[in-house]
Amino acid sequence: MFTVIAGKRSDTKRYKIISLSEEVSFEKQVEFEVVASNNLKPGEPRWANYVKGCIAYFTCDTPAFNAVIASSVPIGAGLSSSAALEVATYTFLEAITGVQLNKLEDKALACQSAEHDYAGVPCGIMDQFISVMGKEGHALLLDCRDLSTKQIPISQMNDYVFLITNSNTPHKLSSSAYCKRRDSCYEAAKKLNKKSLREASISDIQVLQLQNAPEEMIKRSRHVVTEIQRTIDAAVALEKGDFNKFGQLMNESHDSLKNDYEVSSVELDILVSLAREINGVLGSRLTGAGFGGCTVTLLKKDIIDEVIEHIKAKYPGNATFYVAKPAMGAKVLEIN
Repeated sequence: MFTVIAGKRSDTKRYKIISLSEEVSFEKQVEFEVVASNNLKPGEPRWANYVKGCIAYFTCDTPAFNAVIASSVPIGAGLSSSAALEVATYTFLEAITGVQLNKLEDKALACQSAEHDYAGVPCGIMDQFISVMGKEGHALLLDCRDLSTKQIPISQMNDYVFLITNSNTPHKLSSSAYCKRRDSCYEAAKKLNKKSLREASISDIQVLQLQNAPEEMIKRSRHVVTEIQRTIDAAVALEKGDFNKFGQLMNESHDSLKNDYEVSSVELDILVSLAREINGVLGSRLTGAGFGGCTVTLLKKDIIDEVIEHIKAKYPGNATFYVAKPAMGAKVLEIN
């Protein structure tokens, strides 16, 4: 899957942007005046707000340009289509201005700000970080406490691949359900006198129980604390080439997302269960914010067709599939 922006500077005083995405059903073209970046306003079509936000948060004023956007990343599937568009846009702006930020994390943060303030989506930072810092054959370990990162080689997975399965039930990250869970975790950290649940341990969950905290708060907090530990353990497993352990952690992660964080769906649970029924599947979980979207499954290469056929036969919806491996993040492609 990819998102590509091709374009060049314009002699006019207007930005002109065209989307070739088949999932954008109307208003595929947008034009707006070149104004001071802090005067850009979000509006219709909504997809253009991601582009406007990147222009607004770019490190310097940008010239007028004409551009075409093409993407094969499905929209609303939890596969970071918005981050892909933001980071591709920012990279395009770097190319036409010749100006780059010194720190990659600042680029990711600028794209996150674009999504918060122009698209109105209170997203986290993971999607932008991997879109900026992705490295072929590596996993990226991100600590959201201090935004430190570590590239983890996983080139040993010659016999394994990730299968992404789209339930084709779109998720909505900006929904009140997401905000409610986030706020619950903030309140839990406050009760524990912590800056965030990144500082908490499983013993702190017991403290919340002794404080007679609401059951919902306990469950949300338990998911976050145990998921942090699973992430650390998963990084160690990948470094050791222990894919069985990594798959086990994927399974535990989904079960926690389903039971404690409660962001799964009937469709996602069916897809996960069907995948796990096949021998050679090491782990399967939802990916993205949940409430629909996709699952990601770690499996042996030689059973890809078997798993796909099994899901097609038993899943009540119309699932679509993508075979994936860790790839490089956004880059400039030279056209000869």
